Amino acid sequence: MLETLKQPWHWAVAGTIIGLTVPTLLILGNKKFGISASLRHVCAACMPANIPFFKYDWKKEIWNMYFVAGILIGGFLASTFLSNPEPIQIAEATKQRLAEWGISSFQGLMPTEIFSFDTLLTLKGFVFFVVGGFLVGFGTRYAGGCTSGHAIMGLSNLQWPSLVATISFMLGGFFSANVILPLLFKLF
Repeated sequence: MLETLKQPWHWAVAGTIIGLTVPTLLILGNKKFGISASLRHVCAACMPANIPFFKYDWKKEIWNMYFVAGILIGGFLASTFLSNPEPIQIAEATKQRLAEWGISSFQGLMPTEIFSFDTLLTLKGFVFFVVGGFLVGFGTRYAGGCTSGHAIMGLSNLQWPSLVATISFMLGGFFSANVILPLLFKLF
């Protein structure tokens, strides 16, 4: 049984489990699936400042923080005890395209030319981590939720704003991966 858990699984297994999470949360407590709101709950709990955005009864949403804690604990347990010892396979076409951009070495799936301590305090690190992180955070707040909340929960509830947000996320991702990322690699 343990060896079966350590093997790579088809993506549809995780998709089905995540898909079943939505109706389960709705049926058991009329709760909405989403992760980005938990950061707001943590801020409201830890920094009881006089900021209107954080002035609400965060204790009603404590389940969401337990949910996120469970995800973190589950990820830790899976990576510690259930990880596959075989190296992660990256498609040759992907390796070739990344090599054109100057990326040739990987630590798992992460290119070491970007994700290393050597680049952390450089201009490249600032652009990828600080500017990129700001854009992700701003986009999440501006869209009223993260990709998982909109694409999984919002679309399953047939919400028009979630459809618009999901299409925008996808278009932005395609544009970033095919236009912005190659330009950034040429600059750095």
